Amino acid sequence: MNMAGNDRVKGENIIAQARGFGADIAGIARVADLKDSPSHWFSEIMPDFEGVGTHPSDRKKRGIVQWPKGAKSAIVIGVGHPRSQPEIDWWIDSSGKGNTPGNQRLMDVIGKLADWLEHKTDIRCFKLPYNIEKGGIYLKDAAVLAGLGCIGMNNLVITPQYGPRQRIRVMLVNAELPSTGSMDFDPCTGCEMPCHKVCPQQAFNHPVYSQAAYGRETLPGRTGVYDRFRCNEQMLIDEANVEAMDSDKKEGVVQRVKYCRRCEMACPVGNGS
Repeated sequence: MNMAGNDRVKGENIIAQARGFGADIAGIARVADLKDSPSHWFSEIMPDFEGVGTHPSDRKKRGIVQWPKGAKSAIVIGVGHPRSQPEIDWWIDSSGKGNTPGNQRLMDVIGKLADWLEHKTDIRCFKLPYNIEKGGIYLKDAAVLAGLGCIGMNNLVITPQYGPRQRIRVMLVNAELPSTGSMDFDPCTGCEMPCHKVCPQQAFNHPVYSQAAYGRETLPGRTGVYDRFRCNEQMLIDEANVEAMDSDKKEGVVQRVKYCRRCEMACPVGNGS
């Protein structure tokens, strides 16, 4: 069947389909708004970063987004990451597509949604990789603009349902769809910020960015205290403590990395997740 009606109905149908394919949360953001969002704006002027998750780039530095031609809207999906299922985000080396079980699930949802859109409508889909240098965009900004939650004092997306414990993926489309965001939600006001206290690298202990230096009110970590270089030090430690595990696939023994989630786990929001 072809989707009929106005763009609002289209957007609601798309979100319903995303949930039907396995997403726990979903929303829509405008690409025009994303291009002016904090991470996309900051990426042009912040110091180059060569940490975990980055790749060589032919641009002037890493972290600069290359937008697909014709992309007008972003469909943002998320899956909950319950405390009882830490393995959802364990990085499996040599596992092939997806690398973590959570990302594999997200990619499956995006694939089904893209097939549905392109077969049932005239919408063209741009399925994005996770890494910026490979063609991705900044997921946290997209999630906030799509109305899924807010950026917390831990520099993570916090949603009412799951707190900071969800995994997110984005697909761009060439259709002008109305945004579902942003959400009037800020659970960090008045919080004692246990996320800052549990960080093993003290990545939130000192101001790193200032409004005066960057001319922008919205800063990383909300108040300019998130130090991604210190955070990366912990990720390198986690990678050095890689575990060998048996795989049920042809590769046999594979390597598993359990990246730090202390700031996620300390957050009281969505505490039942």
